Amino acid sequence: MDIELDDDELQTTGGVAAKTLRGKRVLALTMPGILDDLDGLQLIGMNADAVLVGGADEGEETGRVFSYLNLNRAFLELEAGAELYCLHKNRWWQTSDGPRLDAGAFVAGLEYASGTEATVLGKPSPAYFGAALEAVDADAELTWMVGDDLEGDIVGGQRHGMRTILVRTGKFRPDEVEGSGVMPDGIVSSIAQVPDWLERNG
Repeated sequence: MDIELDDDELQTTGGVAAKTLRGKRVLALTMPGILDDLDGLQLIGMNADAVLVGGADEGEETGRVFSYLNLNRAFLELEAGAELYCLHKNRWWQTSDGPRLDAGAFVAGLEYASGTEATVLGKPSPAYFGAALEAVDADAELTWMVGDDLEGDIVGGQRHGMRTILVRTGKFRPDEVEGSGVMPDGIVSSIAQVPDWLERNG
């Protein structure tokens, strides 16, 4: 995307999970693509200290990840005392074929069944935004959060004291913005317009 950044400036929820859960035995219900980010964790199938729920996608592999058998295994681990963590609690995500159910539904189900509350490691948790600001050595009030997710990006950034720009791509829905009462500092049609917008308004 022609955005210049160093490796240590890039933060992923998988990387945060690996750091947070280091030293714990982890039952991970995540998309296969996230497993590389969890390098260094002790991933197991039972007797876990923590259950980690990651993103969902449309692939056959994800169908197996969130099968009844695996979700019930996670429930049993939680009943036995494991802690529940999730990369996010997104209700849905945008694909080229339209919106698709995301992992938040499975997190909510496990919370309900086990009577516990998940620790959110990614957006919109304050810890995630705090770690990102620390990685680039920035102050919240001088930093812009740019994203297409009203709840995760815009509300999360505002709660952390950041200024926000909503992009009309991906998860953007005009009716959701109008009915939410949430007002980003700016709205643009493409991330490519952000530098010019900041030049005029920042």
